[in-house]
Amino acid sequence: MAASVFREGLYRGRVVFVTGGSSGINLGLAEAFGLAGAKVAINGRNLEKLARAVEGLRQQGIVAEGYPADVREYQALEGAISQAVETLGPIDVLVCGAAGNFPAPAMAISPNGFKAVVDIDLLGTFNACRAAFERLNKPGASVLNITAPQAAFPYALQSHVCAAKAGVDMLTRILALEWGPAGVRVNAVSPGPILETGGMARLAGSPESQARLAQAMPLQRLGTKADVAQLPLFLASDAASYCTGGVYPADGGMGLLGGAALLQVT
Repeated sequence: MAASVFREGLYRGRVVFVTGGSSGINLGLAEAFGLAGAKVAINGRNLEKLARAVEGLRQQGIVAEGYPADVREYQALEGAISQAVETLGPIDVLVCGAAGNFPAPAMAISPNGFKAVVDIDLLGTFNACRAAFERLNKPGASVLNITAPQAAFPYALQSHVCAAKAGVDMLTRILALEWGPAGVRVNAVSPGPILETGGMARLAGSPESQARLAQAMPLQRLGTKADVAQLPLFLASDAASYCTGGVYPADGGMGLLGGAALLQVT
């Protein structure tokens, strides 16, 4: 993780819970919040991956705990969040990042495959938000939903992801309306193509396809997990205290291209 542009200790004393936090962008976010002083609780389905992620965070001096649960299973996730609160305290920042993806034309996606992505991305986000609400440190808590450019633009081979992430964006806006009176801000972060992530491996796995995608980007490069991490650190901080209901891109301009970006690598 590259050095943060935010001051050391910005999140000292605060608790951050991250779903899908055992790998990829979400683990990068957990690391960024932890290096800024937060106590971090990460959630994932794979016990071995979760344990490795927690150990990696602790080796950097971060107070970290892991809580296994499938975000599609409400009671299991609610139990994981309750355990985290018992151990670390009320949640100041909830990051809903668990997601699934695989490139396929609509006619090649089974109903179960489509449902799996929608259930992980959209239902999982709802489950995490609903289960965490009573356990948030209100007022002043912040919810960050991880979305994608596919929410706003039609991308070939991504019908399931486009549908799921569009739902995440609308859910973000509705929760911002409903939870604002409680002093809870709800925003979404939309990462673009990020190196060393499962999404990149599935959508543009070869060096050649990554080079073509980078060339198509307005910034002429692919993003890093550190590029993404700075935006959530801002949005969950007091510096963004009047920001709620927004969908903020960290995509190198990918959203400006619409579905044309991924056509460069297919």
